[in-house]
Amino acid sequence: ADRTTPNIDWKIVQKNDSIREARVYQLLDSNKVRTSADYNNAALIFHHGEDSVAYGMAVKLMKKSIELDSTRNKWYLAVMTDRYLLSINKPQIYGTHYKRLDNKIVVREEMDSTIITDAERIECKVETLAEQREKIKNLNRKKLTELVAEGKSIDEIILIVKQGEDKESQYDLRENWMNNFGYQLMNQGKIEEALKIFKLNTELYPNASNTYDSYGECLLKLGDKENAIKAYKKSLELNPKNNTAEKILSELK
Repeated sequence: ADRTTPNIDWKIVQKNDSIREARVYQLLDSNKVRTSADYNNAALIFHHGEDSVAYGMAVKLMKKSIELDSTRNKWYLAVMTDRYLLSINKPQIYGTHYKRLDNKIVVREEMDSTIITDAERIECKVETLAEQREKIKNLNRKKLTELVAEGKSIDEIILIVKQGEDKESQYDLRENWMNNFGYQLMNQGKIEEALKIFKLNTELYPNASNTYDSYGECLLKLGDKENAIKAYKKSLELNPKNNTAEKILSELK
């Protein structure tokens, strides 16, 4: 809660973190941290600590959590491990930590890529080394919102995208970023412009269920029920587990 306020008071955050850490130590000493969920929650408290001692404790507790429940999300363990290693001036091994340099370029923090395999990264829901390289490229590409700031119209932006939609485009054309751009426009009341972006995203990613789901949502806002139904049906076809699309389709009948 300390971190969700608009103006974070870091002195209060640090004080409360210290109180929570002390409480976890008390619970550990009294053998009241027992289940996988207990250890997971305790690990998250230390993950928000201020030094390598806290980060090391987070790793230890998360390992115990996973030991008690092998289905536990291992992504946290990867992040905590990398954070701990970096805090003691050693290179990370999973590749979960990035930083932005003074020149605005995003780079991955120091890493030893030889310690673990890509298979181990995948097990922890971390990108492979190749995916990390592509991620860095995307993070350093321009966002379409920059074109809006330059005064480009949505039609002009779409033309620019279609002229350079290959992987070497200078713009970030990832599915989720395109979708976010569409929702940005929609939240600004620019529904018809948003629709064009959502439609473009279905063309760029024709096998992605989420693009059609968002397209359908925007069509509904414009009152185009017929095409919204088509979009939601396509989304459900691509992902039969899309309960949202299924619910909306049942309501539109």
